[in-house]
Formats: sequence, structure tokens, C-alpha cells
Amino acid sequence: MARTVLAIDLGASSGRAILGTELPSGEISLTEVHRFPNGYLKQDGHLVWDVEMLVAEILKGIRLALERCPDIESMSIDTWGVDYVLLKGDEPVMPVYCYRDERTKPAIEAVHSIIPFSRLYAITGIQFQSFNTIYQVYADKMAGRLEGVTDLLMLPEYLMYRLTGKKVKEWTNAGTTGLFDPRTGKPSSEIFDVLGLPIGLFDNVKKQGTVVGDFTPEVAAKVGGNIKVVLCPTHDTAAAIDGLDIGNDVAYLSSGTWSLLGVKRPTSLTTPESGEANYSNEFGKDYFRLQKNIMGTWILQCLSKEMGLSFPAMIEAARSSSFPGFFDVNEDRFLAPASMKATVLAALKEQGYDSVSDADLLLSVHRSLARCYATSLHGLTALTGVPYPTLTIVGGGAKNALLNELVTEEAGIEVIPLPIEATALGNIKSQLRKE
Repeated sequence: MARTVLAIDLGASSGRAILGTELPSGEISLTEVHRFPNGYLKQDGHLVWDVEMLVAEILKGIRLALERCPDIESMSIDTWGVDYVLLKGDEPVMPVYCYRDERTKPAIEAVHSIIPFSRLYAITGIQFQSFNTIYQVYADKMAGRLEGVTDLLMLPEYLMYRLTGKKVKEWTNAGTTGLFDPRTGKPSSEIFDVLGLPIGLFDNVKKQGTVVGDFTPEVAAKVGGNIKVVLCPTHDTAAAIDGLDIGNDVAYLSSGTWSLLGVKRPTSLTTPESGEANYSNEFGKDYFRLQKNIMGTWILQCLSKEMGLSFPAMIEAARSSSFPGFFDVNEDRFLAPASMKATVLAALKEQGYDSVSDADLLLSVHRSLARCYATSLHGLTALTGVPYPTLTIVGGGAKNALLNELVTEEAGIEVIPLPIEATALGNIKSQLRKE
């Protein structure tokens, strides 16, 4: 008998409710039942998430899924990492900040004055990013937001709590915080002690397959039924790589709003060299992902809205140019600029390019992304001593043929594009293939 589960796959720019059915052949059929836009809001000078909108859209997706298939075996939710919700008992502390907000700037300086980044990396193996959870939580401490707080749930954990009333924490998302020691699988007592943070907010982390619980009666009434909620790899990159079923030392690129380039390894790599190169060791169920964050198609998404061009139209325009310019896509100025186009033009002007057409600008973004992918791939080889003759690309960016061609050109390797819903597939596989 066919088994069906539900994945809620929530990205920073859109969310999806996808049914996964395991066929007698062993193949998994995916059916999208709901899709909705997502994005941060500007509130009181900060960037925040509209959590109530997300809950409402998730409930709608569940209702539509149950209308199509009343016998759903289980469901789970994955999202991006690092962001979280503070709670005082059952009440969330608002607002829920977006990782692109600049509130962490003073916190970063304060944290590093107490414990230098080199020591943080030696403990956690997590690359420096201004939005890492460690800096966000310390910013909360500096602002007095931790007073009276009883719980901290990463965003997918909070969304599952809203469905079930159960507070359960998950391993792969814990790995995005920069607060865990991968060798012990627990929060680092050293980090919590020196920073004066409440370690209890991060205890009792569970791995995928753990049952969270059934819907509360209120949720069941709203969606028209009940589904058992379980933990998948709740960090979307972990889910995406699990969806690929690739072995160790196969280079991958999860290409979406963010691009994550790396390889699976049985152990973490926390050498001074990997820290200097800013490669992260993120948590899988029984492996680590040695990878680097790259700004990804976020720049193109912003330009699409600002310039009023579809992705195919942007690619067509870029192909009409032979512009050689490029820039560093990972600079913080590209995180949340008022105008992405003006910010890119400013970066190119600093390189000596004063006259840049729209087509030139769009080609430069594609070329800059491809060059960053190539540099990161060569950096992996330097760290691990392993050559990577291919790069498997999944996610929405895998559909961008121009970008794939430029990666081949820049890296001198074969690109294997797999334009599949890898994150949702990984979420679904974790539910269907319990150990």
C-alpha cells in the first residue's frame, strides 16, 4: 500500500506544501498542493519575519493536503537556519528578527572581545557569518530580551510547536547556531559560560525521526484532520543533501536564495586553515557537511523585482553581453540593500567600470557567482586534498543554464544540474525511511 507524507518546505522567499508518496517501485512521487511567497518585513527600523502569516499559510497547506489525501502518515517542517523564536512560557517574544537585520553588529564586537573567533571556530567548526545565532542571542542579551525567557526554539521547531503544543529541538538546526560542540553533540559549556548565556535554552536536542506529537485539537479543527508531526532534518540544506543520497567527497551546490557549496564528511574539520578559509562544518544525521555560504540567487531575486524582469528575461539579457567585470558576491552590503542594482553598480565602479548597461550588470552577477563557486570548490580541494571533477547542483539555481555554463568555464569541471525539489525530497525521505 502506498504511503504518503507531507513536507512543509519554507524558504526565505517562498514556502511550499508538498505531498510525497512512496510508490510500489520504491520511487517517490511529489505533488505540490500549496505555494506561497515569503519575505522579511521592515518594522521599527529592523527586518523581521511575519510568523503569524507563516503559520496561517502552513495551516492552509495542511488543509489542502488533507483534502487531497486524508490518510497522511506524518508531516515535518524545514526552514533556513540561524533564526529562532524566544518564548516566555507559551508566549513568543516579538518581534522575530530576520537574519539579514543589522542588530548583531555591536554583538559581534562584544562576543569577539570575550572569546575570539579563532577559539569559537576551534570549538564549533562554524564559519563566521554576521547573522550566526550566537551573535543574535548575544544581541538579545545586550538588549535585555532574554530576561524571563524560558525557551528558545529555532524557527521550524517553533512552527511545529504551534501545530502540536510540544517543544522539541532538532540536531541539524542546532548545528547552525555556532553554539554547539560537534565532538560532544551538546552545547559548548565554555562558550555559554564565558558569554553568560543560559545553556538550558539549548539542551535536549533530538535527531530526525523523533515524534513531536499530534495536532492540538484547535489545529485539527482548523485543518480538518490530524497528522503525526515528526522531526526531519529541519535545516533546509541538511534536508536537500539528504534528498540527493550522495556519498562522501562528492561536491554539491545547493543553489537557492543562498548557495551552499561543500562535501559530506564523516568527521568535522576545524583546523586553523579551514577557519581561515571560512568553511563551515554543519550537522547531518551521521555526517558533517564541510561547506561555504555564498550569497546565491538572492542578488538575482532582488534585481528581478527591482528591474521588473523575469529570470528567463534576465538570462537572455545577460547572454547578449560580453562584459568581463565581476565582484565579491559575499560582501555584507548585498545582504539587504535599499537598491540591489545601485549596490552592484557601486561594486563594479570600484573595479573601474563606470559605464555598465543592464545586460552587463546581469552578466556580471552570473559571472561573479560562478567565480565564487569555482574558488570555493578549489578551496575545498586545498583543505581536503581531494580533487572534485564534478559539481552536482540542486535547487532553483540548477535551472539557470547560463550560470551552469559559467561554472563549468570558471571551475573547469563537469556540472551536473538536478533541478529537483531536493529539500522537500529530503524532508519526505526522512519520514518514509525511518531507521
